[in-house]
Amino acid sequence: MSGGIFLIGGGWDAVEVYEPLVRAAGGGRIGCVIVDEGDGQEQFARYAGALRAAGECVPVPLLVPLGGAFEANLLEEGLDGLLVCGGLTPAYQEAFAHCLEPLPELLAERGLPYAGFSAGAALAARRAVVGGWLVGGVPVCPPDTAEDLEEVEVRPGLGLVPFAVDAHAAQWGTLGRLVAAVSRGSVPYGVAIDENTVLETADGEGRVGGRGRVHVVRPSGDGAGAVVRSYAAGEAVPLGQPPLP
Repeated sequence: MSGGIFLIGGGWDAVEVYEPLVRAAGGGRIGCVIVDEGDGQEQFARYAGALRAAGECVPVPLLVPLGGAFEANLLEEGLDGLLVCGGLTPAYQEAFAHCLEPLPELLAERGLPYAGFSAGAALAARRAVVGGWLVGGVPVCPPDTAEDLEEVEVRPGLGLVPFAVDAHAAQWGTLGRLVAAVSRGSVPYGVAIDENTVLETADGEGRVGGRGRVHVVRPSGDGAGAVVRSYAAGEAVPLGQPPLP
């Protein structure tokens, strides 16, 4: 996708994580998709403030009622970029479930950049980890991170990136959930992103920006678990699928 993909691990303290999206959108209109649980306008104001602080742009609210569906044809209405925001990850997956194929096609046709914040980052994956805190009844991350689910659940995503994504890694302890999903083969491999951190991806390579780290999780190769490597801001991240040695 020529427009670029930017995955943000949550957090509100680092304006710089929005700067790559604003640059890629050319200072134009950025649609902000928010699943509205009753405070959609307030949430939009927060994202709009962060985007404007990152550079000249025009944030556009695209509010989807809880239980509703996002209409992919909204991308044809003069948008220059798309930010899928944060909230209850299963609700975001449900909102996009009917357009998992047409939306990536429209993004590619128009060369639009895609940014995902927390839930929006998870949704970018082909196999999206949407929540849960148990694997076979055994805890793998704190229950407060479960997104109203019990067992760790993987659902179809947009397929903008081939790896799974989890957010709030250091702050919420979600790295363990991604390690469990990779170890049991639910996803081929994945990245867990700290808050206030962005992973920019293109052509099988990534680069870390912001203030935290990106943790790449791959199968160990011997069927015994997973291997984790962490990358700091400014570092390149190899994102091809072969397992790390």
